[in-house]
Amino acid sequence: MAKTLGKESTCSIARSLEAVGDTWTLLIIREAMLTGATRFREFREALGVAPNILSKRLEKIVEDGLMERRTYQEPGSRSRDEYVLTESGRALTLVIGALADWGRIHRPRPDGTSPCFTGEETGMVVRLGFVTVDGEFVPPAELVAQRTPDTRLAAS
Repeated sequence: MAKTLGKESTCSIARSLEAVGDTWTLLIIREAMLTGATRFREFREALGVAPNILSKRLEKIVEDGLMERRTYQEPGSRSRDEYVLTESGRALTLVIGALADWGRIHRPRPDGTSPCFTGEETGMVVRLGFVTVDGEFVPPAELVAQRTPDTRLAAS
């Protein structure tokens, strides 16, 4: 039996990749998170992406509910759209953080940069990791993954 990919897949990873599985989408989300970019021009300048590709990606990001389009107008100018992260888009902070950690460790560069995440209220540096329900850190090398129904995970 053929596996279903994309939005109709039973696999949460496949469903996620349907929304964020191309390079430009995650880089747009990264710019919104790390620099506060909201405007087409800001994304274009930061990423160097062709305008037609950026337009298509922003349209899909909005359609997938990762950003919402809002109209703004500066005095003396025509109205334009800006793109603001939704709760769903902001939740990708974990993904961006995990990719940054992985890239820093497994694809290092002497001139590389990575985001540093801190608690908004405390300013304390935080790090990603798997923890048990008791709060104990579990190193990635000690993890085992197995397919589990989403409904069972929601109850844990």
